[in-house]
Amino acid sequence: MTTRFDWNDLRYFLAVAQQGTLTGAARRLGTDHATVSRRVAALERAIGAKLFERAPQGYFLTLSGERLLTHAEAMETQATAATEELGRPEVGVTGTVRINSLEGFGNVFLAPRIGRFAEKHPQLRLELVTIQQIVALSKREGDVAIGLAPPKESRFVTTRLTDYDLGLYAAPDYLARHGPITRRADLERHAFVGYVDDLLFTRGLDYLDEVLPGLKARIQSSSLTAQRTIAEQGHGICVLPVFMATGRPGLVPVLAEEVRLTRSYWLFTHADLADTARVRTVTRFIQEEIAAARGCFTELRAGPVQPSSAHSPQ
Repeated sequence: MTTRFDWNDLRYFLAVAQQGTLTGAARRLGTDHATVSRRVAALERAIGAKLFERAPQGYFLTLSGERLLTHAEAMETQATAATEELGRPEVGVTGTVRINSLEGFGNVFLAPRIGRFAEKHPQLRLELVTIQQIVALSKREGDVAIGLAPPKESRFVTTRLTDYDLGLYAAPDYLARHGPITRRADLERHAFVGYVDDLLFTRGLDYLDEVLPGLKARIQSSSLTAQRTIAEQGHGICVLPVFMATGRPGLVPVLAEEVRLTRSYWLFTHADLADTARVRTVTRFIQEEIAAARGCFTELRAGPVQPSSAHSPQ
């Protein structure tokens, strides 16, 4: 260490390491990118080591930076724990958490709940990304992910969130126009709405062949929400999670007793982020909300998905 160490500079280092750019770090800290650059440079001089490789794509940690990041995140966690012990956990949790989620879970279940959670943690910035293919957490492009299967790599911390049921749904008008469906074989003469075949990124979304071998969707979309809308407009039968269909007057179940599919939601984080205060707080929030509303994910107990009013995650 060649000059006096300023502990505050670690905040700027941590923000750049987590955001990957000066602009992102500045936005998170509520300052400008020139200040972030100056503080990171001061930290590098004090430590006597280069912490980042600068590139057009952003800032990438050097080996020294990776080593310092472990200590900086541990310090952040300890600082938050100390604040929690003083009785104000919402003040201690800071930073940005990007949640990469499957579309249905993110848009229908998580989105109605996340705003209330954000109000309880005013220093925490939340990014909800509901894209079809989960971004690789190993590239630090996300902090928490919800998918249909845990990663095979051991560097991830994984938690099974819940099983959920799926069924066939169609608009009452569609069924009235196309005749009754009393057995699986009847499905062969009906139009289906489903995923675009060559855009399926996980086998867990390949529903139709499981419903009836060889079944193909006549109208295809990469968006599950769009599929639901098309079905509600009376243009075909769609496979939907029960929590996305129950309580919607434009949809009724088809062969509910005979066709029942089950999948699981998994939560995973990168091992070196799992114990940081901001990630622990978000994962706890997701797990507690699922526990409070678990019945909405199963066919027999499903009801309209509503944000929990009695449950207040901390």
